[in-house]
Amino acid sequence: MNLKIFLAACLFVVLFVISLMIGVSDFEFSKIFSDDDHLLILMASRIPRNFAIVLTGSSLAIVGVIMQMIAANKFVEPTTAGTMDSAALGILCATLLWPHSGLMFKMLIATLFSLFGSWIFLGIIRRLPVTNPLLVPLVGIMLGGVIGSIATFIAYEADLLQYLSIWINGDFSGILRGRYELLWITFGLSIIAYFIANQLTIVGMGENIATNLGLNYRAIISLGLIIVAMVTAIIVTTVGMIPFIGLVIPNIVNRVVGDNLTKALPIIAYIGAVFTLVCDIIGRLIIFPYEITVSVIIGAIGSAVFIYLILKRPRHV
Repeated sequence: MNLKIFLAACLFVVLFVISLMIGVSDFEFSKIFSDDDHLLILMASRIPRNFAIVLTGSSLAIVGVIMQMIAANKFVEPTTAGTMDSAALGILCATLLWPHSGLMFKMLIATLFSLFGSWIFLGIIRRLPVTNPLLVPLVGIMLGGVIGSIATFIAYEADLLQYLSIWINGDFSGILRGRYELLWITFGLSIIAYFIANQLTIVGMGENIATNLGLNYRAIISLGLIIVAMVTAIIVTTVGMIPFIGLVIPNIVNRVVGDNLTKALPIIAYIGAVFTLVCDIIGRLIIFPYEITVSVIIGAIGSAVFIYLILKRPRHV
């Protein structure tokens, strides 16, 4: 087990260093102490970008599994539940109503919209037949489409379509020192999620079982949704919408480790971070020196895995 952890850590460090070395600007590690420009590139651009990638990938994977436990469905995550689209709508409304507001205020408004959108989604799926689990993500995708259409219409009327596209297309190219620090909040929220992992595992068994075991079902559901809404809002505000991480990674880990979140969450966070790092590296290398946004790379890979998971889903899903 220790060997596996060591190899996993080595893989992460190698990918992190490779990501630091990729970029349009000339950069060499050997010159960071002798050339101020190289040190500035490293500290102001490369390292903040890598931290943003790791925090985004790990936290999106974690909130994905939280959504799956709350909805009792393996095909649910913020992009298939309308949560991300709600966050984008919230940021747009904050921009229109309070144009001089700061990033933190917009994030808070986006959190409220994300929370409201998630509650609508849960309210709808409670009325769906439990015999067809594939209806749940389809309803979530349609709900997200409706919310996204509303946001697009408002942006069109306000001449903010280009502004809206920044949040719809997840991209790390604009990450610099001073523009990503909000993402560290997602790290704290992920820690909170780990401490309530056992309760979330019980919640995934259903309300009756959770209540019989003495768990405050509604309190854990509310806390889980707040974590999901805050993480989603922070990421959409800072980076933009990135699909499928919260769907693909938890399902892969679940097939190997099982539903025990205390054991699975660190693995989910690690694979989410590594997967996002790899996709970002691919996006920067395919047409170098130009860049394909990470949301496109992850969307292409994630959609293929999503289809595979639907076709090969276990009977108990």
